[in-house]
Amino acid sequence: MHPDHRQYTKFTKRARLDKSVNSLLGLIEGISIDGAINASELGFLHLWLSDHDEVQHRHPFNELVPVVHAAVADGVLTQDEREDIIWLCERLRSTEYFDKTTADLQRLHAVVGGIVADGHISEEELRGLSSWLQDHEHLKTCWPYDEIDSLITTVLVDKKIDEQEHQMLKNFFSEFTAVLDERTIVSPSFAEGTTLVGLCAVCPEVEFEGSLFCFTGASTRYTRTNLTEIVNRLGGEVVSTMSAKVRYLIIGADGNPCWAYACYGRKVEKAVQLRKSGVRLLIIHENDFHDAVADHC
Repeated sequence: MHPDHRQYTKFTKRARLDKSVNSLLGLIEGISIDGAINASELGFLHLWLSDHDEVQHRHPFNELVPVVHAAVADGVLTQDEREDIIWLCERLRSTEYFDKTTADLQRLHAVVGGIVADGHISEEELRGLSSWLQDHEHLKTCWPYDEIDSLITTVLVDKKIDEQEHQMLKNFFSEFTAVLDERTIVSPSFAEGTTLVGLCAVCPEVEFEGSLFCFTGASTRYTRTNLTEIVNRLGGEVVSTMSAKVRYLIIGADGNPCWAYACYGRKVEKAVQLRKSGVRLLIIHENDFHDAVADHC
């Protein structure tokens, strides 16, 4: 832990302990999600152990640390050892400081970090992560659930991962390799000059009544006035600027399906920033918006 942060830990000790258990649980799931574990992935468990030297004699780590130490001592993590650690983590998880959504988001961050721990992301790992997401759908609309779900769908549409897609996945997933509590995600999910992928929610559920909508990009079917009329008719409201009050940002379908950063600019960037700060909003492709309109008619 960085020396500058030590003075603050006394205020968050139990919360840090709970978060660490959630992170270990996700890390174990992530590094073994493809059914195999290599030396680089085991290194992440050693990093977790090193980071918790100071609390290894405090509950719950007086129970957890010895089990992890024993599991990695021979340089191999067997299926039984993996299941023992997961079983113990599940029983040591607390809901006193974090609700289920927050705890499982901490777990998701570690799952993704574990997947990229060895610097390679395979199709098997993506399919395993997709299954994990399906089992935790209560995290929808929370950063980074939708972005990860959309990335997986985009990459696996042709049932293979090419070099460019692999680099994109590594860049995004590497934001979650932090095991230490004080590390934070500082980069957006895309870089200026590249294309935007993995932003739109997959199979989103849209509620119009009382919801605030914002549109960006050009529509292939309607003018902005027409879109506003549709939303108003279904009980929603349209605004021109992004804020924490917006529930849905609709991205127009006109042009390349992988939207150029320069074309969509500030609204998408603002939406991503809001989601990363905890705002529960959905970024939706125009085609899904039209499907939602049809469902409400």
